[in-house]
Amino acid sequence: MRDLGRIARLQIQRSTLKTGEKPNRVYDPAPLLAVDRLSLGPDGALGLGPDGTWLVDVHHRAHPHTKNADGAHGVSIGFTSHYALMTERFGAHITIGCAGENVIVEADRRITLEDIERGVVLVGSDGGELVRLEVLQFAEPCRPFSGWALGGVVESHVLKETLQFLEGGTRGYYCRGVGSGIVSVGDRMAVLERDG
Repeated sequence: MRDLGRIARLQIQRSTLKTGEKPNRVYDPAPLLAVDRLSLGPDGALGLGPDGTWLVDVHHRAHPHTKNADGAHGVSIGFTSHYALMTERFGAHITIGCAGENVIVEADRRITLEDIERGVVLVGSDGGELVRLEVLQFAEPCRPFSGWALGGVVESHVLKETLQFLEGGTRGYYCRGVGSGIVSVGDRMAVLERDG
């Protein structure tokens, strides 16, 4: 395994971040909730709420309005270096976590799909493996998030440029839990290598 970085933020989406009817859908990060601990597994993510109860992420298969009925993308990951790129382009309203990933890891460079395609391991402070994630694909950029990042309705060529900028994992990666485990802010992420 090769270390990627420290977990800087954990969060859940209590409900969808995109509302309204196409083509007039809007993006609002208000349903995001930062947590200190996440339970990750094949069905998705649960966040430990402030009162000590486990809260269901909207991408968990047990959520009543799940956005992940087939279990194909219950967990998402992102990187602080990608947020730095987005903040530089769009402004200070792009804060770490606003794109909705469950696990955001400190990184000093862009992390590509090729870097993590073999999967990642979340590791505790004692160096022990907590849970593995199979990395499935990068999160496709969407029109509502792009419009929100740009500050509202924009010309179509600007929207196209924005969507292209956000491609390739800038908005994070969809994953599936391999096994189950609980991770905390401060734990680390490592990438599986050829023999991992």
